[in-house]
Amino acid sequence: MKAVYLEKIKHFETKEIEIPEPGPEEVLIKVKMVGICGSDVHYFENGRIGEFVVNKPLILGHEAAGEIVKVGKKVKNLKPGDRVAMEPGIPCRKCRYCKSGRYNLCPEVKFWATPPIDGVFTEYTVHPADFCFKIPKNVSFEEGAMFEPLSVGLWATEQVDLKPEKKIAILGVGTIGMMTLISSIANGATNITVFDISPYKLEKSEEIGAKEAVLVDSKEKFEKYYGQFDIVFEAAGNESTISQIPYLLTKGGEGVLIGLPSKDDVSLNINMLISKEAKIKTVFRYANMYPRAVELAASGKIKLKSLITKYYNLNQLQEAFEYVINNREKVIKVMIKI
Repeated sequence: MKAVYLEKIKHFETKEIEIPEPGPEEVLIKVKMVGICGSDVHYFENGRIGEFVVNKPLILGHEAAGEIVKVGKKVKNLKPGDRVAMEPGIPCRKCRYCKSGRYNLCPEVKFWATPPIDGVFTEYTVHPADFCFKIPKNVSFEEGAMFEPLSVGLWATEQVDLKPEKKIAILGVGTIGMMTLISSIANGATNITVFDISPYKLEKSEEIGAKEAVLVDSKEKFEKYYGQFDIVFEAAGNESTISQIPYLLTKGGEGVLIGLPSKDDVSLNINMLISKEAKIKTVFRYANMYPRAVELAASGKIKLKSLITKYYNLNQLQEAFEYVINNREKVIKVMIKI
């Protein structure tokens, strides 16, 4: 089978490797669609994200869906021909985090496309059956692949007391910001303001249901909104937008950090947070969100396919990544057909 490896920074190579065999509790999947994530692009450009360093050729890609072609002898709930979305992080299942349901914090988690674990820009993959979720008949493979970033947005909204009357801000509406917007609306939010530097993404946000979209071309654009929001989601991972959270929150408000900044130390007005008795929470990936993503997609209430900017084939992966890099302000999700 064909697999595409990141051989060095900004350079992919296609190799022929053996089709893997599923273990007793695993399934073999013909990969159909894989979304390009911001983390994939970061590894492509820089060869690392924080402590995770690409030290050897690595297969990227972790937002995936496909069709089962073979099942292990102990697998009972899936069969060949089933269409599935694959949750990409496999925890140890034994540590205190796993046992408490917070398996996203498992220190032994094996997460696709996080060095040294290979991802799924490849024709076939094996995966534990219990981390494969059947895609509803009315949902496409590409929408199934987008359950992964949708799960991040759903997990973010789980962290706050979200009610219809509350005013919400989302800082940054790339893929994760969009998924947070979709998740907020699905959970009843009606008064959402989004902030971004991309007119295209702001327009798309309004189509999805944002009440107001603010083009941020200077710090002063934020000042008009100081003290207005009950909930602020930071999805850009930008130091300057993170620092705006205390100012944007109303008294008793809640801020949620979703995006990962490039620097470890970020300035926050702690005195203001204390005087407002505001809460700051963080999210790292997600836990137990795929069933909710499946439910939402099946309901027809969310339109994930509208977020797809462009499609490429697996043999065009180099071109696809270069397109994302050169068109950041106009790209939400690029999908790879396998």
